[in-house]
Amino acid sequence: MNLKGLPTETGPHHLMTCGAVRLHMLRHAQRGPTSRRSRSQIRRPFAAEQDGDRGRKSGRKGSAWGKEGIDQHPGAQIRSLAVSPGPLLTRREFAAAVTASAALLSCTAPSRAAPAVGSKPTLAEVTPEVAPAAPLSSREQAVIDVFEQSTRSVVNVFDVTLQGNARPVPQEDQPEGNGTGFVWDADGNIVTNFHVLASALVAITRRPGGPPREGGPRPVVAKITLLGADGYNQTYDAVLVGADRAKDLAVLRIAAPKEALRPARLGQSGQLRVGQQVLAIGNPFGFDHTLTTGVISGLGRQIQSQVGSSIGGAIQTDAAINPGNSGGPLLDSGGRVIGVNTAIYTASGTSAGVGFAIGIDTVRRVVPQLLQFGKVTRPALNIQLASEAVARQLKVTRGAMVQAVAPNSAAAKAGLLPTRRALSGIVAGDVITALDLRPVTKPGDLALALDDCSVGDKIVLTVQRGGPQELKLPLELEAEMA
Repeated sequence: MNLKGLPTETGPHHLMTCGAVRLHMLRHAQRGPTSRRSRSQIRRPFAAEQDGDRGRKSGRKGSAWGKEGIDQHPGAQIRSLAVSPGPLLTRREFAAAVTASAALLSCTAPSRAAPAVGSKPTLAEVTPEVAPAAPLSSREQAVIDVFEQSTRSVVNVFDVTLQGNARPVPQEDQPEGNGTGFVWDADGNIVTNFHVLASALVAITRRPGGPPREGGPRPVVAKITLLGADGYNQTYDAVLVGADRAKDLAVLRIAAPKEALRPARLGQSGQLRVGQQVLAIGNPFGFDHTLTTGVISGLGRQIQSQVGSSIGGAIQTDAAINPGNSGGPLLDSGGRVIGVNTAIYTASGTSAGVGFAIGIDTVRRVVPQLLQFGKVTRPALNIQLASEAVARQLKVTRGAMVQAVAPNSAAAKAGLLPTRRALSGIVAGDVITALDLRPVTKPGDLALALDDCSVGDKIVLTVQRGGPQELKLPLELEAEMA
């Protein structure tokens, strides 16, 4: 502020302070007459206009610059100096005094004016309305509880493939693919899919010196990332314990302390119902411990695994299953493992709402054999079933039609007949409609029934031969023939 007739201060703000205004006005009042004009020549711009109004409002007569009016105004000191009897003021001096009085009022009264030049700007305080967090629904809380209780049982699996190197300097094993697994027991055994490790197993057999010797040290086939109690991941070398290519299952083992291992809780898959809520935890595209949810969309599906084997009794779900989820657990609403995620049905290779898992009942039968023998000795009828297309051509719409029977097998000795060519044309083979008391309406039902059996079990096959007539054929299950 630079008022003509008033001194200005130099400094960072170039503004006149309140103290300077008071000092200047005091000096101005004591200066004495500065003009020869008489008092009557001075126009008091406020007296004529405001004397009547203020007098009427306050009940007093006379000028608004009287003592009573001055005492009630915040700028009393300045105005008393400006209008006190004594030296007369010129118009310029009077205007300067009024301007200075206004400046002093702005100093003494509370103000929200902008800060002085050079000072730090401050933002006006704004208090936005923040809505409180919505309470979790009981269903949301249940899902959160399952995830938090199960996440430490889920591991990330990186298979390790030795990259060939012609140079004398050895090259470290490099992770080639990734998948998921879960802790089976406190001994460090991890269950995953066979196809997650397939490339590593092939690479091991091609190493110089051939595959590892039986009874010798087991080679490292994967890296396992395990989530610890402190929330940090720990990585361990994993060796292969056993694998079942037919069911796309494998067991790995890591040397982790028992306190770092949290075995998953196992459920049952035989009593599942379409529409049940399910949860999948895995590492899709390398994003570890990702949760997806959905429902069971179908049961007893026949699927083709990524290594080409046929798997019966698979669970279909619309929970997102993506590359990297393979080998991870499919959980029920109570956090129990009911399946092992293994495949997706899509042309693009990403989730399309159709995923599949191997039922945990099948896993329960396979894993103990892998832990004990490293492989599965699976009971078999040693027969070949006709495809559904061939069966329809022969007007077979229900059951599992036998196309071929291995010579000298238990089925051949029991009298099971294959499809054959006769003078009259092709004759349909026996149609299996039941194994013991379990009905067989399609080929997948027979595979499921055999999954519940062991080598040496004595069973009874119910078959139809050339019509609705049924026969009972008892036999003893044997191991699968090479």
